[in-house]
Amino acid sequence: MKIRTFTGGGFGENAYLAACETSDACVAVDPGSGAGALVEAISADGLDLHAVLLTHAHLDHIEGVGTVRAFAPDVPIWLHPADSGLYRGVQQQAAMFGLSAASQPEPTDEIVPGEPFIFGDARFEVRFTPGHAPGHVVFVSEPDGLALVGDVVFQGSIGRTDLPGGDLRTLMTSIREQILTLPDSTVLYPGHGPATTVGVERVGNPFLAPHYGGELA
Repeated sequence: MKIRTFTGGGFGENAYLAACETSDACVAVDPGSGAGALVEAISADGLDLHAVLLTHAHLDHIEGVGTVRAFAPDVPIWLHPADSGLYRGVQQQAAMFGLSAASQPEPTDEIVPGEPFIFGDARFEVRFTPGHAPGHVVFVSEPDGLALVGDVVFQGSIGRTDLPGGDLRTLMTSIREQILTLPDSTVLYPGHGPATTVGVERVGNPFLAPHYGGELA
């Protein structure tokens, strides 16, 4: 599986294009402000877009869904149902930051943690990771040694929990049970900032490592 990153907007959100390396199948993950460049890459490379996959429904991760749908009008949109309220309230989310936002196309399919998502010969395992958002999930490919982790964990930090539906204790449990159980070599592609690895965050993330006062699993 090949991962390409498209960063944009005032939030610096990372949209991802995950492409199968043995076919032309691909998926768009969290299309935010970088969605325009993402669909240009799909077109330029002659890829077949199978789905929009959303780790969660905060404004910056969904504001480009309409752009992807304009490019591929029938592409399914996958979201965990616990985040449907956030998704439909995108305009209220924007108002919290003094911004405006357009309503986005309705999700078509419900993500079910534990059920894999397959595109071409590529496959994501779906893990449920609430805490930053009530319906947050991460997409893991253990054979490829990578995970798209949304806003659960970042290089040297973790997701904020002061937004509606956030809970720090729940987030820490998600990290402990669903992220730190992956091999240390697993590359983590977060919703903001550069990629990192499980091993680096296990020993160096101040929110997780005991010698910095954190809570290592």
